Amino acid sequence: MKAKKKAIVLGAGGFIGSHLVKRLKQEGLYVKGIDIKHPEFSESAADEFIIGDLRDIHTVQNNIDEAVDEVYQLAGDVGGAGYIFTGLNDANVMHNSAQINLNVAKVATEKKIQRLFFSSSACIYPAENQTNPETPNCEENSAYPANPDSEYGWEKLMSERLYLSYKRNFGLNVKIARFHNIYGPESTWKGGKEKAPAAICRKVAEAGSGQPVEIWGDGLQTRSFLYIDDCLDATIRLMRSDYTGPYNIGSEEMISMLDFTKLVLAISSKTNAIKTIHGPVGVRGRCSHNRLIENDLEWSPAYTLETGVSKLYQWIHQQVNNS
Repeated sequence: MKAKKKAIVLGAGGFIGSHLVKRLKQEGLYVKGIDIKHPEFSESAADEFIIGDLRDIHTVQNNIDEAVDEVYQLAGDVGGAGYIFTGLNDANVMHNSAQINLNVAKVATEKKIQRLFFSSSACIYPAENQTNPETPNCEENSAYPANPDSEYGWEKLMSERLYLSYKRNFGLNVKIARFHNIYGPESTWKGGKEKAPAAICRKVAEAGSGQPVEIWGDGLQTRSFLYIDDCLDATIRLMRSDYTGPYNIGSEEMISMLDFTKLVLAISSKTNAIKTIHGPVGVRGRCSHNRLIENDLEWSPAYTLETGVSKLYQWIHQQVNNS
């Protein structure tokens, strides 16, 4: 009997990582998850789940073995605009994530891991390419000259270069994707680290009759958002391809935050007013550019924004009611 393929998901206690574990299990793989915490909203589907700090080289060395077929590196210090753009968490974001990636690159090379996926971010793109909310430029080849708008983006860009250096010098078979605002059920929805889709869904779900829904900035800043199932499809397709990247994994369905809030209100059947307030907003415009991944991997998102946000809102509405 042929042995099961084995995968390791680093960051398996997080939003994307916990969903990825479920998907890989559905495909019949033996899955080990490693994280500093368990998934917040449901039991992990992993065959093994190791609680460990990936900033410690011994945690990485002791839990990644030569027999593994795929390693997905999703672990890092991350949050929404309220965490990333205030400047209060810059040192932790840089140090924690960089230390994890230094450890993973070294150990994956030493253990001769067959395939390694690294989740980078759209935050690596130059700030000056994202000043126009209607025409942001996030094409993969626009990353240089580099000028990310946050230390989070700088760390992701540095780690891209780290992994590509290990590929050039030691033959590490790495795959790199720049995620663009991944959202869906079982994502952080309160506490300061939640991202915009979950935060706005929560605000709408909590809003009483006549209570305005507050959003940061003037609401004209634009983004594109990708539903979690589409993210997993693209991630696994890239992992098992002959390509390296970096590739954008995102949606080209761009929307202003004002219109996004109106969409959530419509989904909720509420008619609350929207109030814009001062707050961290990041770049003025950001949208995935998908020509490269469409051409090389023949991938494009299956979910419309309305379909995906409806699923997210339904889940967050339930969380609000149960809290």
